Amino acid sequence: QVHLVESGGGSVQAGGSLRLSCVGSGYDSSLHYFLGWFRQSPGKEREGVAAFYTYYSSTYYADSVKGRFTISQDKATNTLYLQMNSLKPEDTAVYYCAARPGGGWWNEASTYKFWGQGTQVTVSS
Repeated sequence: QVHLVESGGGSVQAGGSLRLSCVGSGYDSSLHYFLGWFRQSPGKEREGVAAFYTYYSSTYYADSVKGRFTISQDKATNTLYLQMNSLKPEDTAVYYCAARPGGGWWNEASTYKFWGQGTQVTVSS
């Protein structure tokens, strides 16, 4: 059973930066995983922000965050990061870390099996 714990959320002004962290445990070392960041704001569906596929160390981004957000992984500590720069008010949401073994579409939330508890990011104008 994979366990995920996020941290690093907070409140910033537009144009500011935050770095989210997600510490994972319980991974099966014989499997490769999609590790994703999703976000959800009130009244909206959960949307994929970015993902990292461990097999290729490949990264994927939503168009709305390309060039501003960077996803990375520290294998030694099983920590997934999301560096968020040039934040905008529309980035305000609860951000979730998620994981699933295997491939498929990176941004399909329903395919992710394991989820963290979420961390709030608020960007003021």
